[in-house]
Amino acid sequence: MPAEILEPVHTHPHPTSDPHPPLPRLDRALRVGIGGPVGSGKTALVAALCRAFAGELRLGVVTNDIYTTEDADFLRRAGVLDPERIRAVETGCCPHTAIRDDISANLDAVDDLEEELGRLDLVLVESGGDNLTATFSKGLVDVQIFVVDVAGGDKVPRKGGPGVTAADLLVINKTDLAPLVGASLEVMDRDARARRGDLPTVFLSLAEDKHAKPVADWVRHLVDHAR
Repeated sequence: MPAEILEPVHTHPHPTSDPHPPLPRLDRALRVGIGGPVGSGKTALVAALCRAFAGELRLGVVTNDIYTTEDADFLRRAGVLDPERIRAVETGCCPHTAIRDDISANLDAVDDLEEELGRLDLVLVESGGDNLTATFSKGLVDVQIFVVDVAGGDKVPRKGGPGVTAADLLVINKTDLAPLVGASLEVMDRDARARRGDLPTVFLSLAEDKHAKPVADWVRHLVDHAR
């Protein structure tokens, strides 16, 4: 049965309701990893956050693709961020390797951004498309967002995996497609709560919310505390 609700209750609808302690103050940019399966909307989310923080935060982006610079090229064409603020990493291997096992290429890209642009407030590190096991090394990012989409079916949250269960924020994207694919947002909300406990989850349609407001609010809250 298609979902009858379009905006299910978020696990934590407001960032300040998250019971977890804030990040310690940082003497560098806050680094946020964004991972998730192929086609879930990771690059679209990065673009939305760039729009949301335009003129507000000093921002840099690092994208990961296996053999191309596709995601970085998309962001440049979209004009959501000055091209010099975007770096592309070609991993040449399974995407999770460069964000978890050998993070040197990503660390170099982040260092290059901060060296060339000066002090930044926020660096978004987007992983190449991977499966539900993708996680970021804590040596690379401070917090991680995991993106799944409704088109994959309402079974995705209950399948679990480290991406779903352990990410600091779970984003369930493409809610506008729920009636078309017979997915229940209520079921996804229930299963996300069961898998994640108190960790926050937000539902999103980037087709309707070009600035990803609930995610931007969450990130902004972290940046304010880390400054």
